[in-house]
Amino acid sequence: MVSYGQLAELAGLGRAARWVGRTLGQLPTDTRLPWHRVLGAGGRLSLALGTPSGDEQRARLRAEGVNVTNNRVDMTRHGWRPMEHSG
Repeated sequence: MVSYGQLAELAGLGRAARWVGRTLGQLPTDTRLPWHRVLGAGGRLSLALGTPSGDEQRARLRAEGVNVTNNRVDMTRHGWRPMEHSG
């Protein structure tokens, strides 16, 4: 998992977390990108429970063995930590 802010930073967009969210929201419905793994700060699920996209995100995460508790994912356990390259 990665937060919107982390993804923006990794993409060289600074603090453009909202822009990342808007962009992901415009993906085609048949996209193969793992959009469901992008979460709000602190592992918070931003898509509302009871909405088609929110329910799909939760179902995909659970199918991958990710526990969602109180609308959050444990980022210390499931968060993506890219390796730093030297050289």
